[in-house]
Amino acid sequence: MCNISQYYCTVADHPDFDAGSDAEALYDAMKGFGSDKEAILELIASRSNAQRQEIRAAYKSQFGKDLIDDLKYELTGKFERLIVGLMRPPAYHDAKEIKDAIKGAGTDEKCLIEILASRTNEQIHNLVAAYKDAYDRDLEEDVIGDTSGHFKKMLVVLLQGTREEDDVVSEDLVEQDAQDLYDAGEAQWGTDEAKFIMLLGNRSVTHLQLVFDEYQKIAEKSIEDSIKSELSGDFETLMLAVVQCIRSKPMFFARRLYKSMKGLGTADNTLIRIMVCRSEIDMLDIRECFRLRYEKSLYNMIQDDTSGDYKRTLLKLCGGDDDIAGEFFPEAAQIAYKMWEISAMTKVQLRGTVRPYQNFDPASDAQALRKAMKGFGTDEDTIIDIVANRSNAQRQEIRQTFKSLLGRDLMADLKSELSKNLERLILGLMMTPAEFDAKMMKKAMEGAGTDEHALIEILVTRNNQEIQEMCSAYQNAYKKSLEDAIASETSGHFKRILISLAQGTREEDPADMARALEDAQVSELADACNADSGDLEDRFMSILCTRSFPHLRRVFQEFVRCSNKDIEQIIKKEMSGDIKNAMFAIVRSVKNQPSYFADRLYKAMKGLGTDDRALIRIMVSRSEIDLFNIRKEFKETHDASLHEFIQGDTSGDYRKILLILCGGED
Repeated sequence: MCNISQYYCTVADHPDFDAGSDAEALYDAMKGFGSDKEAILELIASRSNAQRQEIRAAYKSQFGKDLIDDLKYELTGKFERLIVGLMRPPAYHDAKEIKDAIKGAGTDEKCLIEILASRTNEQIHNLVAAYKDAYDRDLEEDVIGDTSGHFKKMLVVLLQGTREEDDVVSEDLVEQDAQDLYDAGEAQWGTDEAKFIMLLGNRSVTHLQLVFDEYQKIAEKSIEDSIKSELSGDFETLMLAVVQCIRSKPMFFARRLYKSMKGLGTADNTLIRIMVCRSEIDMLDIRECFRLRYEKSLYNMIQDDTSGDYKRTLLKLCGGDDDIAGEFFPEAAQIAYKMWEISAMTKVQLRGTVRPYQNFDPASDAQALRKAMKGFGTDEDTIIDIVANRSNAQRQEIRQTFKSLLGRDLMADLKSELSKNLERLILGLMMTPAEFDAKMMKKAMEGAGTDEHALIEILVTRNNQEIQEMCSAYQNAYKKSLEDAIASETSGHFKRILISLAQGTREEDPADMARALEDAQVSELADACNADSGDLEDRFMSILCTRSFPHLRRVFQEFVRCSNKDIEQIIKKEMSGDIKNAMFAIVRSVKNQPSYFADRLYKAMKGLGTDDRALIRIMVSRSEIDLFNIRKEFKETHDASLHEFIQGDTSGDYRKILLILCGGED
């Protein structure tokens, strides 16, 4: 049976189970030349682990052989690892994974972290006993011998399996614990790691969830953000994993699964380990969380990323495809609600990567730029060094000084000396933000096709003042209103959405809870009444394009409560094309704008070819606003730094200036 409830797992006890008959079927599938892999995977993946142990015992008594040994002999590669993993009792499977993680030259810290941060007290005790039985060694001693520092200390605490049980909540200690965590990190120079270890390693899950809410009020930032700024290395990764498991184990595993499959290559050991160990516990919730966070189904990602019998077994353990949007399972609805709560409460300190230059002298910079462009050849290094290390306001002073001192147009000179992407990037940095946005809007609409993604990105993410200044700059530069340009290049509801956003009249009020509930019910009503798509889009547009971002956070949160669905889920199911993309962009920006930009940058560079226009647009427009935050989100979601991606995807002077704007390696 499922460990929690049959509603959350994908593998349960098989009805009409007969261990002897199954043992015989497996024996038949492996005898003779070759083996019937289809029969093996179908049988093993549709029995619970307890039933598999009975089959193993029956196999031994009927044929005098060890079933796992026979499977290892008959199967190969990832398929063998997956099937053998399913045949081991859970505690012995964990023990084997940890043994593999610490043997040999290097240690797989991520495997250690994943297992020890996510298991219950009982699972930890069973693991320690299984490790002793299987390898005749003490697990704690092996972990101590293979790790060091605070990382080692926290692992040892987790290995005790002495966390308070879930129903233990010390009401009088919630506020004190939150204050202690704050005092141990944010409130002092240096960090008291021992306090973090003691509290996060011992208090109950329910208690710590309340502590994290209280911490948010005191620090005005999440405990995760504090851990990222206060701790480092494997210890930081471990403590973040502990916090994520306390918030939601299904979401923790959804993240681990996504990271195991995205990008080039698959971390098959991680994928196998999670699919094996969670299939009888909470795989349905993991699937929901996966779709909630990554807007795609776990089933489809496995399908795209694996092959053969290995894929077929994984898909069987996955249990189904979530891309046909349905209602949330209770856990996922709760998580979605909580995510909006955290989003609404978090006060993000936005940080750019480009700041005003300290010893700024516009005349000296103007002379240096002229010298770099005079005569035969161009000194690109000097141009890059000056332009990338000055704020936009300082660059405007340089432009004026260049004109008054030298009687020349700096932009024209740069254009004649530079070429291709370097020219586009340098000229973009030299424009005012409004001029640059106007130019990007123009570029997105000129020529044969329209770059709808660029139009959406700019209009969704700029505030009222930025949009109004862009409209003026567009009128000045192109002698046509931006609204008229959009109207002539787009059509239907998409045109109406863009024109609405281009007014720059979004409300700027804080959230109004009563109105948020009303707005959420309007959105839900449209879906519940099976309104035609035009009516649904009108209703969504009337709210998403006009309300303030703080208010929309509360609307989307209340929408989960009203409908048991996530707003993104409805958009994905009910809308299509550019309208869907525009609505998605608004929701993603409301939820976490740096994360939205991180995703745009990732899409600009992943796969074959680079979308240089998108890369330049975001690096230029966000470098003084929130590029540091975007970098952090990029690293968190894609497990690789923005710096690495730029380095691998660009070259020459173009790469050099992008890396300066990026501001460092994470």
